[in-house]
Amino acid sequence: MVHSVETLHASLDALAAIEPGFAKVLASHGHPEPRQSDRGVASLMRTIVGQQVSVAAARSMWAKLEGAFGSPPDLDAILAATDEELRALGQSRQKASYLKSLAALVRSGELDLAHLPADDEEAIALLTRIKGIGRWSAEIYLLFAEGRPDIWPAGDLAVQIEVGRLLGLPDRPSEKQLRALAEKWSPHRGAAAVLAWHSYNMVGTAI
Repeated sequence: MVHSVETLHASLDALAAIEPGFAKVLASHGHPEPRQSDRGVASLMRTIVGQQVSVAAARSMWAKLEGAFGSPPDLDAILAATDEELRALGQSRQKASYLKSLAALVRSGELDLAHLPADDEEAIALLTRIKGIGRWSAEIYLLFAEGRPDIWPAGDLAVQIEVGRLLGLPDRPSEKQLRALAEKWSPHRGAAAVLAWHSYNMVGTAI
């Protein structure tokens, strides 16, 4: 789990014993704080709403959606809403279709967010059936909403950049290369991602 200080620190200490680059980060920047998001449909809806817009714009759009449909949003009301009504709340036609796809999967019972498969790849496959939710979004949900310890978002640009730097690689590793490199870090790859973001942000702040 990456939700508690104890479990995150235990995983990071295990990684430091495996990978000298991680040990250097912990010595230089300390342990990152646990991160957690809410479990359930609202978190996935927020992911959809926030795609390709600024953080400020995403917050404004989400506030409008909650104002119209409640918190968490009423799925039946979203399914009944017209595209024009959703667009009036700041949602593009594409995002409106994504929100309805998610609402329909949950309401039909095809997607039970309280009982996702225990196998990470099976859970990712199920989540990516939602229009607008790709592998990266599914991995981020499983990592921070469910606290799954071995989720590895190898397609994340910051993770690629920072792991490449920490390992002294000549070039930024591709997603495929990063998945292969991280196999030896299992079952602590979620903590490795958290540490990579921590280091990336600290380096960026220091520049």
